[in-house]
Amino acid sequence: MIEKLLTPLVTPAFTLRNRVVMAPMSRRRSVKGIPASSAPLYYAQRAEAGLIIAENSAVTANGVGYLHAPGIYNDAQQAAWKAVVEAVHARNGKIFIQLVHTGRIGHPLNNEGGAGLVAPSAVGAAGTIRTAVGNHQHMPIPEALSTAGAQGLVAAHVAAAVNAIHLGFDGVEIHGAHGFLPEQFLHPHTNHRSDRYGGNIARRSRFLLEIMEGVTAAIGKERTGIRLSPFAGLNDLPPYAEELASHQYITDALRELDILYIHLSDQSSNGHPPIPLDHLQYVRKRFPNLLMLAGGFTAAAAATALEAGLADLIAFGRPFIANPDLVQRFHHKAPLAAADEATFYEGGNKGYIDYPVIYS
Repeated sequence: MIEKLLTPLVTPAFTLRNRVVMAPMSRRRSVKGIPASSAPLYYAQRAEAGLIIAENSAVTANGVGYLHAPGIYNDAQQAAWKAVVEAVHARNGKIFIQLVHTGRIGHPLNNEGGAGLVAPSAVGAAGTIRTAVGNHQHMPIPEALSTAGAQGLVAAHVAAAVNAIHLGFDGVEIHGAHGFLPEQFLHPHTNHRSDRYGGNIARRSRFLLEIMEGVTAAIGKERTGIRLSPFAGLNDLPPYAEELASHQYITDALRELDILYIHLSDQSSNGHPPIPLDHLQYVRKRFPNLLMLAGGFTAAAAATALEAGLADLIAFGRPFIANPDLVQRFHHKAPLAAADEATFYEGGNKGYIDYPVIYS
């Protein structure tokens, strides 16, 4: 039943050996934003995935968000990522990097140099976040970006994409999901602007689409993807009346840009609202290139989605943490190991590179 999940997929720039994707997962082991010395082994252990999407990495010092999340904006970070890429390629794997700016999500204590938070408008996020002084603190109200400041962050995403390709990454995924900066521009709760980046759907979508336009022009549409999480409501973004229309508008714009893939993150397995089937079908109908789905899939559920034509690729997150040989376990119908949730976001090499494999 799972045969299609394990079949190759030819893209304009490269061939993926199967349709199993390692989803981008923040493991938060990057002190000062520099991927750990064990990161090359961590990713290489999982290189049999058709595609690895490396964890979300900040494009600027004021967009890191979470304690010990990586960046890709300085020389030390880039050198560490280069070692990761080389380790994955040595095992004939393919790897993209997910580029992020977290906007109002985060704390200056987690940003290099104590850089303050910025966002479309001065609307703070509810909740607390773990910080570099060892405790949880409330996320402060961000500074509203000027028009020039917003354009500067568009340029920062493009520059990061160019750097990623120079480091050897096979492509990049723009993080337009989970309540981070691009979605903050899209959402009327966090976007009260009256300039070219605020107002109607087209203007609120402009920040995200300018990133996509710039990245595709700089590195090629065949190496560019995007992650979206419509209706998930993550990071204090409530439902809004134009949500469906906004995502339909974005889907049609991405079709015109002809990017490699759209990656839809369904968060219903984590207790959030699901992506409605009719929207999934809309994306499938309107966007002719690759569609990737993520959201608590088993191998059987992934195969069913592929056979039904709802997706071309399926991203797996948590199963890859405890099962470096996940693809082989799928192939042999072997049981999956359970991950230790206590080490998801901390623990050094424990719970990171020490999970055993059945098939090597």
